[in-house]
Amino acid sequence: MSIEKVVIVGSGPAGLTAAIYAARAALQPLMFEGFNAGGLIPGGQLMFTTDVENYPGFPEGVMGPTMMQAFRDQAERFGTRFIREDVRKVDFSKRPFTLESDEHNVQAHAVVIATGARANWMGLENELRLAKSGGGVSACAVCDGALPIYRDQDLVVVGGGDSAVEEGSYLTKFAKMVYLVHRRDQLRASKTMQQRFFKLVEEGKMKPVWDSILVDVHGDQSITGVRLRNVKSDELRDLNCKGLFLAIGHTPNTELFKESLELDDKGYVKPPNPGNTYTNVEGVFAAGDVVDHTYRQAVTAAGTGCMAALDAERWLAAQGLE
Repeated sequence: MSIEKVVIVGSGPAGLTAAIYAARAALQPLMFEGFNAGGLIPGGQLMFTTDVENYPGFPEGVMGPTMMQAFRDQAERFGTRFIREDVRKVDFSKRPFTLESDEHNVQAHAVVIATGARANWMGLENELRLAKSGGGVSACAVCDGALPIYRDQDLVVVGGGDSAVEEGSYLTKFAKMVYLVHRRDQLRASKTMQQRFFKLVEEGKMKPVWDSILVDVHGDQSITGVRLRNVKSDELRDLNCKGLFLAIGHTPNTELFKESLELDDKGYVKPPNPGNTYTNVEGVFAAGDVVDHTYRQAVTAAGTGCMAALDAERWLAAQGLE
């Protein structure tokens, strides 16, 4: 069995950028681009995104799947090879490393982990349908909130932590009103974020909807409102809105690596020395949302993908494996 110089697991912005840089460095990368692990498909979360307006170089915006196909075409142009399967098992206990999918068993000197993180959803049929069709349901306000369809409209954010307040605060720049729906009668957010929230409430830009959970989403082609249930009284309430943003956390796709890599308490890969992409296993690197629980943007994921490829190239050179 031949030993690959670099194997990349994951094909979102981080993985494909790593592939572009690795391929241009003559490392002949092999990518497991995935198939459907964790509910994701090749190309990552951007395959579920319609208009991307905040990625540099696209002044008129670009469809998420279109952008990811361009990433893939560029990586392939420079010689990246692709396996459209999910990695089912890894062995990082000895080198060369071993990665197994349903039909392939591959050895590698270096591995880049770019499996990303998936947004947590309520799991409602209409919620997921409208999210996939670009009908006004999203899990990223910073990604989508500035779109024209949300301007001067009533919007709903579901969540009670820092992310929910931060996303709601961002949306107040464009919305007529932002309703924050939370299952409790007080926020879980930090004191600083709570102060920001209540200041926005005083300014008439946000309103809390306490003790409530989302039970349905109304709308055919696009969202027209949500149905909420009060957890104390069981009373149902319909709230008209033109946008729904879920801010109930993300789950990193690291189940495959929990026995091999050091993870933090939320399951994200924990770098020993923040500022580079090295993991606790020498020769294994991590990039993108699988290690980033702060920014979670395509452009930052791409940046760390570049870093991972450069780190891997330099590490391989130091091992005499160029």
